[in-house]
Amino acid sequence: MKAFYLFSALILAGSASYSQPGKPPDTVRYAPEVLPGKGLEEHDFFYAGEGSEENMYIIRKGAVVWSYTHPAKGEISDAVVCSNGNILFAHQFGVTLITADKKILWNYDAPPGTEIHTAQPIGNDRVLFIQNGHPAKGVVINIQTGHTEKEFELPVGNPDKVHPQFRHARLTRAGTLLVAHLDMGKIAEYDSNGKEVWSLPFPGVWGAVPLENGNILVTVENKRMVYEINRKADTIWKFSGAELPGIKFSGMQLAVRLPNGNTIVNSWCRKGNGTPVQAVEITADKKFVWALRSWTAPADLGPSTILQILDTPTAPEKVRFGNIRP
Repeated sequence: MKAFYLFSALILAGSASYSQPGKPPDTVRYAPEVLPGKGLEEHDFFYAGEGSEENMYIIRKGAVVWSYTHPAKGEISDAVVCSNGNILFAHQFGVTLITADKKILWNYDAPPGTEIHTAQPIGNDRVLFIQNGHPAKGVVINIQTGHTEKEFELPVGNPDKVHPQFRHARLTRAGTLLVAHLDMGKIAEYDSNGKEVWSLPFPGVWGAVPLENGNILVTVENKRMVYEINRKADTIWKFSGAELPGIKFSGMQLAVRLPNGNTIVNSWCRKGNGTPVQAVEITADKKFVWALRSWTAPADLGPSTILQILDTPTAPEKVRFGNIRP
């Protein structure tokens, strides 16, 4: 899959020459030399991505205050900082929960022939994740007892091609599970028994995030597009990477809606492969207000997939799945 994204980036750049290994990214060809905003000081945030190493970082007041490298093979496709400081992350071949001081509290290894790319905590005692496989499954495990409290099969486009089945899923305020079916090109919502209660065709969908207003923020990686849609499939707002002059997106994986209405969109890329900007922030009327570009020590953040804003305290674990509550 990583080779596919690199290939996509090459297509996007056409005949343009790429930076050689060891050389700094080309910040003139692929992004403005001077970017809006305050760089690393713009927000406090948690950051992880699908790089060659499983690295995660917390940035506060413009500096890396915490970092962690998971000693395993795979890619971090999903991760979250809980209100107690613990970090839950899905890393392709498993799901792991660690403390802020890097102690492993719980770990689940994906069975052979399966992968896990998305996970979400439910309170401090349970973890929900989707296991790509044949069959694919939605699973809720009580990490205190080790008991599997929910398990149900999910449809896929091709059960024999495990890797591209799912990348992102999130619980809604109604206690349902919103799933981006990457290999089926649709968004679907499931109740806690695994019954589909709503769906919408959406080719190329990578991420589907339920918003506070009930709408859904959808990221289409291969089209480099972000949409806000309602449950009637109306497009309320949309953004194309082509709308920011001078910025070249390799691909978009996830988008974040801030309390002030701004949207942060990541640009997945490798160091030196032609897209040095890792994320951008735009207003509702698409004014370009911030860009993240941080590829050098002491804040070489690597590729961008997850960007959780930490400007104000939040409790992402305060969600429910049916009658399973914190």
